[in-house]
Amino acid sequence: MTETSVTLSLFIQSMVETFYMIGFSLLIGSIIGIPLGILLVVTRPGGIIEHKLFYKIMNPIVNVLRSLPFIILLVAIIPFTRLIVQTSIGTAAAIVPLIVYISPYIARLVENSILEVEEGIIEAAESMGATPFQTIRHFLIPEALGSLILSLTTATIGLLGATAMAGAVGGGGVGNLAISYGYQRFDSFIMIVTVIVLIIFVQIMQSFGNWLAARVRRED
Repeated sequence: MTETSVTLSLFIQSMVETFYMIGFSLLIGSIIGIPLGILLVVTRPGGIIEHKLFYKIMNPIVNVLRSLPFIILLVAIIPFTRLIVQTSIGTAAAIVPLIVYISPYIARLVENSILEVEEGIIEAAESMGATPFQTIRHFLIPEALGSLILSLTTATIGLLGATAMAGAVGGGGVGNLAISYGYQRFDSFIMIVTVIVLIIFVQIMQSFGNWLAARVRRED
């Protein structure tokens, strides 16, 4: 097998690992973060289902997790990662801190998106006798959908950067490839290709998110 074919094989494997980490982490992170973000809005003081205790507990927890740089979080929760996946090295192990990192990030983005909805929308829902769940389902989420799409786009791009950092501690993916071969073995070709691919991926994701959000808003 030639050096070029080996390099191509490593690169494809790294991209597959990166997409696997992003896909799985984004899925679980969204399942946790989107409802949490909505709850932060509706339970806040003056919210439609105000619950001061829940808000006072969850709001600082989200703030703390959001304030930690991913590389520090990655190391700090190694015992928890080992408890979940029985190892702290590799792609599967990287997914645990990625989920812990992205969930509060998505929650805060979702919270900000829903807070952009005008108060008049909520007042209209209440005047029609809508329940809190109906207000969320049929008024808040549809009204904030375009902004929510952009928020998830931002989260996906942030997650891509986190997967690259996970490579610094053997998490796999393109970050690990760039460090193991591009940096440690002084292979500038791999480093350049990795950077270019990451830039292209970010541009594609951002363009798709912008297009989808604009289409949703036009339909409204």
